[in-house]
Amino acid sequence: MEYSLLNKIDSPKDLKEVSVDSLPLVCDELRQYIIEQLATNPGHLGSSLGVVELSVALHYVFDTPYDRIVWDVGHQAYGHKILTGRREAFKTNRMFKGLCGFPNPKESEYDAFGVGHSSTSISAALGMSIAAKLKGENRQVVAVIGDGSMTGGLAFEGLNNASTNPNNLLIILNDNNMAIDPIKGGLSHYLTSIHFSKTYNDIRYRIYRTMKKAGLMSEANRNRILRLSNSLKSLRANANQNNIFEGLNIRYFGPIDGHDVLGLVQVLNQLKTYNGPKVLHIITKKGKGYKPAEEEVTTWHAPGVFDIKTGQRIKKRAEGEPPLFQEVFGNTLLELAERNERIVGITPAMPSGCSMNIMMNAMPDRTFDVGIAEGHAVTFSAGLAKEGMMPFCNIYSSFMQRAYDNVIHDVALQNLNVVFCLDRAGIVGNDGATHQGQFDLTMFRCIPNMTIGVPRNEHELRNLMYTAQLDNKGPFMIRYPRGKGILADWKNEMKEVEIGKGEELKKGKDVAIVGVGPILYTAKKAIERLESENSDKEIGLYDLKFLKPLDDKLLHEIGKQYSTIYTIEDGTIIGGVGSAVEEWMMDNGYQPKIVRLGLPDEFVEHGSQAELFGMLELDTLGIYNTIKGT
Repeated sequence: MEYSLLNKIDSPKDLKEVSVDSLPLVCDELRQYIIEQLATNPGHLGSSLGVVELSVALHYVFDTPYDRIVWDVGHQAYGHKILTGRREAFKTNRMFKGLCGFPNPKESEYDAFGVGHSSTSISAALGMSIAAKLKGENRQVVAVIGDGSMTGGLAFEGLNNASTNPNNLLIILNDNNMAIDPIKGGLSHYLTSIHFSKTYNDIRYRIYRTMKKAGLMSEANRNRILRLSNSLKSLRANANQNNIFEGLNIRYFGPIDGHDVLGLVQVLNQLKTYNGPKVLHIITKKGKGYKPAEEEVTTWHAPGVFDIKTGQRIKKRAEGEPPLFQEVFGNTLLELAERNERIVGITPAMPSGCSMNIMMNAMPDRTFDVGIAEGHAVTFSAGLAKEGMMPFCNIYSSFMQRAYDNVIHDVALQNLNVVFCLDRAGIVGNDGATHQGQFDLTMFRCIPNMTIGVPRNEHELRNLMYTAQLDNKGPFMIRYPRGKGILADWKNEMKEVEIGKGEELKKGKDVAIVGVGPILYTAKKAIERLESENSDKEIGLYDLKFLKPLDDKLLHEIGKQYSTIYTIEDGTIIGGVGSAVEEWMMDNGYQPKIVRLGLPDEFVEHGSQAELFGMLELDTLGIYNTIKGT
């Protein structure tokens, strides 16, 4: 496609030079450009296609970057990035040393706030709006939040606070009835009911427009209109329901067509003149403009490489390769649930991402998608466990950070048997710093009653899941990485494992490597290379299997045998496996030289997993060089 308009837009200033009648063509070109780029360089497709018109309208109407646009999560911000001086650089999106896949203030002044986790936009934008008011700045602040993100508790906290503090915040509710998977819960039904209250919304908007033209929109009249609009609710199809936003004294407008760029420009220009908090409710279609993405929304949230003409996704996994760790989890959970009727599955809006959809399809009454609400997922699981159920709560490692208090206060303090399965632990890759699962080992090691198991391969993952649901073992955490597993023949006969029991993988002398998880396979390759170059060198390799409790017997053997110990982990070295081994050795009177290998005290940016492990010197070559050079 020839990008006759888009190629001339290097900033929102250039966009404003385009005639308003040409904006639909800008949208067509922007949509096609996103499709073209993501066909070969994978990313979040469906979300960004759904807000092309909104992205254009926002930068056309508002004076960015002076006016602030805060994108919730940031999956949908690709159009925003392309319009704000990053069109050519977008070819490096999510690549190592390229553009970040999410809004990032370090990357551009147009990225008003760093995001990656959901439901933060209202709170952050409210802070910005109040700051502008305190500084006497005539700054517009816009929060763009999807209906999926609105299921998060933080969004409601932000709404509640917005209704009580003087501000000039505009909240745009992008409603497509989807997160990554279809939205579950009462909010989705509520928003659907608003869609169909057309009479109420049409009359309300006509009254506003008429009074605006007549110059009658004083603050006093606006409040009268707000009271009038409440009385008009009797015209709604569901007259017994109140508008949640207006109930909080936040003016509500909509719903309107989010794919009508000219209508969006008109409404946004009008709303700019309104003081006080307000909500604009727009209806969009995820994947808009690309038929395969419209028809299979979940699949095309982040489809990978695909053929634009045929819509055929190009899968990279070769036949006979091991499955993804998440697939092993999903199949194993169903297998266990078929044996144990107490087992239930809980996930915060990620059934397909963590493969809990496998059990959800087979046992819908025993699986619960609670929406983007990690804290609720944990405490909900605690309630289930308190009444004798056996909850498996699957949350991505990075997202589990949001439920830390709930794990401590609601689960561990009461010693409840909740199994936490932390998907995407360690280095995640192209999603970058917001998604790296680097902190979980450190965070949860210090919590009393907590068991932490780290499987080296799929057989151990299955054995740990089997063990965790036997008897009452208290809070039990299992963490495993993103991506392809280790074993093609993954489906072993599950067996109970001894909690806190490690394993000697290879006997050595003088030097040992001690760690947990699949990274031990990388360490094994480094050992083989070192020993092939020096026949006298014998390096021991040990899998602790559990970070908590530690294997005292195995560590005594290591402490007595080795003068040098390397610890290795794909988590932050502060407080993790290396710290645990070092503390244990000191407490038990051993004084070996300990070298800790792991993630440094910094946020790890984006790139492929292989590139990041290489950068961090945690690949085979890096481990080899470290041991050889010390």
